[in-house]
Amino acid sequence: MSNKNNKFLRFIRKHFFLSIVVLSFVVSAVVGGVFGYYGATFFNQGATPLIQHLTGTKSDTYQPVTDEESKVVNAVKQASLAVVSIVATKDLTIVERQGIYNPFEEFCKDPFFKQFLGNQCDIQSQPPQTRTEKQQVAAGSGFIINSNGLILTNKHVVNISGANYTVITSDGKKYSAQVLARDPVQDLAVVRINASGLSALTVGDSSNLQIGQTVIAIGNALGQFSNTVSKGVISGLSRSITASEGSGSSETLNQVIQTDAAINPGNSGGPLLNLAGQVIGVNTAIVQGAQNIGFAIPINQAKKDISQVETTGKISYSYLGIRYVLVTDDIKQKNNLSVNYGALVVHGSGAGDVAVAPNSPADKAGIKEGDIILEIDGKKIDQNNDLAKATQSHNVGDTVTLKILSGGQEKTVQVTLTERPL
Repeated sequence: MSNKNNKFLRFIRKHFFLSIVVLSFVVSAVVGGVFGYYGATFFNQGATPLIQHLTGTKSDTYQPVTDEESKVVNAVKQASLAVVSIVATKDLTIVERQGIYNPFEEFCKDPFFKQFLGNQCDIQSQPPQTRTEKQQVAAGSGFIINSNGLILTNKHVVNISGANYTVITSDGKKYSAQVLARDPVQDLAVVRINASGLSALTVGDSSNLQIGQTVIAIGNALGQFSNTVSKGVISGLSRSITASEGSGSSETLNQVIQTDAAINPGNSGGPLLNLAGQVIGVNTAIVQGAQNIGFAIPINQAKKDISQVETTGKISYSYLGIRYVLVTDDIKQKNNLSVNYGALVVHGSGAGDVAVAPNSPADKAGIKEGDIILEIDGKKIDQNNDLAKATQSHNVGDTVTLKILSGGQEKTVQVTLTERPL
C-alpha cells in the first residue's frame, strides 16, 4: 500500500466520530424540514389529527360520554317540570315565656305562715305565655298526572292528622292542596291543586321491567332539596316489604320495585322514571341503615286509582270479606288438607279478627271458616294468582264465580262484590 493511501486511512480514522456527528445533524435537518413543510400543508388542509382519527370524534363538538347520559339528561328535563314538593303544616303551640310557680302560694294565704315567709308571698304564680303558629311538620314529593292539577303521591305524605298541605311546583309557585282520595290498601293518594295548563308526566308501563334496567328518581330529598335527581338500576322485582311510618303504624307493600337509585326521606311520592322519561313507579320506602336499597310502587298498580279519581272522585276496592292463607304443601300437611292450592279461610290472631266478616259478600254466600276457595272465575288460586289480587282486579258491584271445597265437597257459588269498608 502506498504512503498516500496510508495517510488517507489515518485521516479517516482520526476524524471518523466527527464525521458521524456532522452527518446526523445534516440528516435530521433535512428530514425535519420536509416533515414540517408537508405536515403544515397536511393540517392546513383540514385533515383529521391522528388522535381524532383514532377516536372518530371532533374536539370542537360536544358529545355525551354515552348514549345513556344523553337519555338521562333529556328524561330529567322532560319530567322535572311535573315533579312537585308537598309540604304539611299544622298550628302548633309556641311557648314564648316560661311560667312562674310559687310553691308557698297556699301558705301565704294563711296569716300565721305569711308572717314567716315575708317577700316570698309577693311572688305570684303565672302560667307560661304561649301562642299558636303554623309550622312545617313534614315534607314529601308528588308528580302531576294531568294538566288540570291532579297529583299522585304516597298516602303517608298526606295522612297527617289536622295538617294542611301546600304544593310547590318546579317554578316555585305555591298552591293550597286538597286531598281527594287515599288508597285504603296501597300507599297511594291523589291530591288536587287549583291550576290548569300544567306539565304532566307520561304514565308508562311497569309490567315488563327488567332487573338491571336504568331508572331515575326525582324528588324533594330530605324535605329541602327539591327536584333532586339520582340514577341507578332496578335491583329487584315483586318484593314484599313492611313499611313503617313515623307515627308508629306499618303497612305491608306487595309487588314493589327495588332500586339502588338514591332515595331519601322527602323523596316519598316522587316518580321513578325510565330512560324515556315515563313514570314507572312511585318512590315510597327505604331500608334504614342500608345503602341504596329503596322501593317504589309499580305505576300499573296506581292506574286504577288515577282512573277512579278522575271519573268518580274517590278510590274504592271490591270486597269479599274473608281472612285466608294460601295453601302450600306445608299448609296442606300441617292442616291435613286434600289439596295443595287455594285460599284456606281462617281467623286472625286478634280477638276481632274473624274468618268471615258478618254481612260481607262471603258471609251472604255461605262461606265459612275452614272452607278452601279453589278458583275464581275458573282460574286456580295459588302463588301466581292470589285471591286478594284477583278480587281487587274487579270493580265494586261485579259478580264473580267461586269454586269452594267445603266439608270435603266441591261447590260453586256466585258472589257480588261490595265496596271495601274503610
